[in-house]
Amino acid sequence: MTKYVIHGGRPLFGEIAISGAKNAAVAIIPATLLVDGVCRIENIPQISDVTLILNILQDLGADVRTVDRTTVDIDCSHIHNAPVSEALARKIRASYYLIGALLGRFGSAEVPPPGGCDLGGRPIDQHIKGFVAMGAEVDVKGGYIHAAAKDGRLNGTTVYMDIVSVGATMNIMLAAALAKGLTIIENAAKEPHIVDLANFLNSMGADIMGAGTDVIKIRGVDRLGGGSYSIIPDQIEAGTYMAATAAAGGSVLIKNVIPKHLECITAKLVEMGVDIEERDDAVLVRRNGPLSRANVKTLPYPGFPTDMQPQIAAVLCLAKGTSVITEGVWDNRYRYVDEFRRMGAQIQVDGKIAVIEGVEKLTGARLRACDLRAGAAMIIAALAAHGTSEISNIHHIERGYEDIVRKLSGVGADIRVVITPDEEQSEVTAG
Repeated sequence: MTKYVIHGGRPLFGEIAISGAKNAAVAIIPATLLVDGVCRIENIPQISDVTLILNILQDLGADVRTVDRTTVDIDCSHIHNAPVSEALARKIRASYYLIGALLGRFGSAEVPPPGGCDLGGRPIDQHIKGFVAMGAEVDVKGGYIHAAAKDGRLNGTTVYMDIVSVGATMNIMLAAALAKGLTIIENAAKEPHIVDLANFLNSMGADIMGAGTDVIKIRGVDRLGGGSYSIIPDQIEAGTYMAATAAAGGSVLIKNVIPKHLECITAKLVEMGVDIEERDDAVLVRRNGPLSRANVKTLPYPGFPTDMQPQIAAVLCLAKGTSVITEGVWDNRYRYVDEFRRMGAQIQVDGKIAVIEGVEKLTGARLRACDLRAGAAMIIAALAAHGTSEISNIHHIERGYEDIVRKLSGVGADIRVVITPDEEQSEVTAG
């Protein structure tokens, strides 16, 4: 078993460079299926979700070549339309982007239902609604989602999203890029990675307008050509290190960010007593004094992101007073609460609402990461806690954070990877 061992109670000082955005990369890489030519994708994060989606493309016949640590060349010119590997697709939520990409490229797709973290009901009905509106027949049989355009090519139409869905917005964009005519997505999501996907597709020859607003217009083109594109920095990774600094104390310069993407996180941390200085492509986060209570409600962008909810909860556990978190997106975001209670946190959950009574200190404990963001939150809590914490199930964390041990060690955290085969511990220190 591999786990993280963290000796807490040390403030953080130094600099952390943010990697490319996970949520952009796992959509942009499937989008290369639509391109007739070589796509050079830069600033790719070194995380397991990206490795999985690249493996799926290779399994379909794509030529994937590593240029350097953060750059790959992807050529899907000779790809074949075959059922997507169930073993690979079920490990990653973003596998559903393959439906839109294959449907757009070939007029049909066979993809298993998506996997990833269990955050409660995560239906793809809005995705399917969009595909059907564009002229596809969609059925689920034999453990696969089967989608096929009636005349071999999708037709542009107007799709009104019943709820604001990031995944559905991006999937319909993928399907519409090569469709006949104009597709309009109303009540579209506005997250930064949606804009990034649109910018990628446009750089390859697509005609997409309005990304970042609630109405996106996609005029289908006959062909997309190759080119180069650099993925935006990861908003949630940056927010996680901002929260870690807030919880543990200290001063950390977080580099390679787009400060505007962080405003919803910055505003809440400032409200809690954290000092944040915005620079051109960095934010300086400082916390010396006590933390103040705050109320947080997760909302679609530009609201506070659901992917930062567990991390901000870790900080609020140490804030003076009573804080209330309202989860406005997922049903099952509070599975980390029992783990926090092991550390002395005072949290009560009722449905989508969590009430946190701040405590003077958390104490180290054995913890089990139950999903990606919950695992990151446990690291934050452990960094601020007195004593030693052990976090298992770290594969969840490595789905979305590149070199998290090295990055935290670089700012003074006492964190290391420990491998325990047959209960015999042998340590591997972060390099």
